[in-house]
Amino acid sequence: MLQIEGLSKRFGTFELRDITFDVPPGEYFVLLGESGAGKTVILEMVAGLVTPGSGTIRLDGQGMTRRPVQDRKMGLMSQDCALFPHLTVARNIGYALKRGRDKADQIRTLASRVGAEHLLKRRCTTLSLGESQRVALARTLAMDPRILLLDEPLASLDRKSKAWMRAMLRTLHRQGQTVVHVTHDYEEALALATQVAVLEHGTITQSGTPDTVFHRPKSEFVANFVGIRNFFHGEYTRGDQACGVFRCAGLDVQVASDLQDGPACLIVHSDDVTVSLEKYTSSARNCLPAVLKDMETVHKGVELTLDAGVTLYALVTHASVQKMRLAPGKKLWASFKATGGRLIGAGGVSID
Repeated sequence: MLQIEGLSKRFGTFELRDITFDVPPGEYFVLLGESGAGKTVILEMVAGLVTPGSGTIRLDGQGMTRRPVQDRKMGLMSQDCALFPHLTVARNIGYALKRGRDKADQIRTLASRVGAEHLLKRRCTTLSLGESQRVALARTLAMDPRILLLDEPLASLDRKSKAWMRAMLRTLHRQGQTVVHVTHDYEEALALATQVAVLEHGTITQSGTPDTVFHRPKSEFVANFVGIRNFFHGEYTRGDQACGVFRCAGLDVQVASDLQDGPACLIVHSDDVTVSLEKYTSSARNCLPAVLKDMETVHKGVELTLDAGVTLYALVTHASVQKMRLAPGKKLWASFKATGGRLIGAGGVSID
C-alpha cells in the first residue's frame, strides 16, 4: 500500500497543498490534471527526486519521505524517456540489472515483455518515439519496482503507438503491477485507471472510480476537464414530488433531485440529449425547440451545437445526421429526461 498524506511543496507563487491519496496493491491509479498543475512534481516527490515541504510518504507502512531514491522500490518513467544516447537498447535496459551469467537472458525477457526484442542491438539515437517509450518502460521494469510511476507516457505518441502502449500497460496491470500514472488526458485515464484523482489549483478536489469521477463530477472544473459540455448555472426550486424546476437564462427544465431550493448547477451529458425533427411524446420531461448552429465530427459520432435559449450540445450518430439531413440552420427539438440532468449544489457537492 502506497500512502501519500499531506504532501506540500512551494515553487515561487505556485504551491501544491495537502496532496493525500492511497494506492492499494494492484491498483492502476491515475492523477489527472491540466498541464502545469504539478502532477510531475508529485511523482518526483514520491520517487525521491524532490523533497516535500511537508507531508509523508509510506510504502507498506514504512516511511519513505526521506529515503534515498535507490531504497524506495519505485521506478519512474519520465515523459522524455531519458535514455542514454551513447548506449545500445540492450545496455539501456540492462543498466539497472546486477552483473551475472543470466543478465543477457533477463534483458531479452524484459525486451520481449514490451515488444522491443528486435531493437536490442540498436543505438537509442536511431529509435522512433514509440520505440524509445518501449525501451524506457523495459529499463524501468528492470528495477522490479513495487510501484511503477509513469509521467505522461502517451503524451507525444501517434494514435497507433498510443493504442499499443495502452494495451501494454493494461497487460502489466493484469499481471499485478501497481501503477501511478499522471496525465492531462481524461480519455487516457478512462482507458486505464481503476482509481482516478483530479488535481485542481494545487490540490486534489475529487477522487474515486473513473465512473464516479467522470459521470458524477463535484465541481465545474472537473466537469469541464472531463469533457462535459452542458453545464449551466441557475436556481433550483423543489417540486412536491421527486422533480423540481431548474431555471437559468433561456432555460426552464425539470430535474429529478433532492437538492434544496437555491443556487445550483445543472450537468447534462451530451449523449443524454436526443434530437428530432418533430416534437414527440416520450418519457423525456424536457423538450426544447432549438436551431442547429454547428456540427463537428468527434470520435464517438457527431457533436451538434444547438441554440435552445442557451447553447446546448448533443451527440448523435453519423447515421442520424444522414437520416435527418442535418445542416446548420435546421430547426430541431432537443429532449432529455428529468433524470438525465444532475445538480451540483452551490457548495460544490454533487446531489444524487
